[in-house]
Amino acid sequence: MLSLDQVQAYDRDGYVLVPEVFTPREIEILLAHVTTDGKVKQHTGDMPDATGRSSKLALWMDAGNDVFGAVSTSPRIVNNARMLLREDMYHWHSKVMLKEARVGGAWEWHQDYGYWYGDGCLYPRLISCMVALDPATRENGCLKVIPGSHLLGRFDHGQVGQQSGADQARVAAAIERLGVKYCEAPAGSALFFHGNTFHASEANLSDKHRRAYICCYNALSNVPYGGKGHGKPVPITTSPDDAILSFATGSVA
Repeated sequence: MLSLDQVQAYDRDGYVLVPEVFTPREIEILLAHVTTDGKVKQHTGDMPDATGRSSKLALWMDAGNDVFGAVSTSPRIVNNARMLLREDMYHWHSKVMLKEARVGGAWEWHQDYGYWYGDGCLYPRLISCMVALDPATRENGCLKVIPGSHLLGRFDHGQVGQQSGADQARVAAAIERLGVKYCEAPAGSALFFHGNTFHASEANLSDKHRRAYICCYNALSNVPYGGKGHGKPVPITTSPDDAILSFATGSVA
């Protein structure tokens, strides 16, 4: 469970980085499923950045009966996300971010609620948890955030390359006042961040992959109007804490 200091850091900064949430063996199992012909390859699409570099993402709405569903319903993520939201929630969607060595593109500055506002969510009561599957460093394009930016409200978003990015002038003004923090983290770490926290990442020019699994949740008080949105608005039933280990394949990426 998160400590009081970690909860207060999230409230102040809009994010909190928690080390060693998943073990090296659990990360090996996840990577083995990322690289095989399965769910990730079936759902992967390319969203080039403003320079045309490849930014690959695999996304799905269900928390299925597979290794990825075991992570999305893991009590290590779900219970802490509930604590940070201060209410019950449901699975919104999950995705694997694939920033490949030397070719992986950037992700432009944006707020997740900048997208999800259009799905009919009235409030930014959404939270994401990014699990590092590879060590995340500045060299391989780790996530960067603007601390405290979740308190700025929602910015307008438009097209930047084939991605949706926030108003560039307003982002620059926010950076001037609040600064930027690079979220370098070892594999197995989990970064919880608010739906309005500005985040981005730079291109991966290194010889090391940066892959991450991201679970997103919406508060049950924030079900979209008009039948839009992702996922099914039912409370999450957490999986056993050792569920990931039951999906061991014997192969390591």
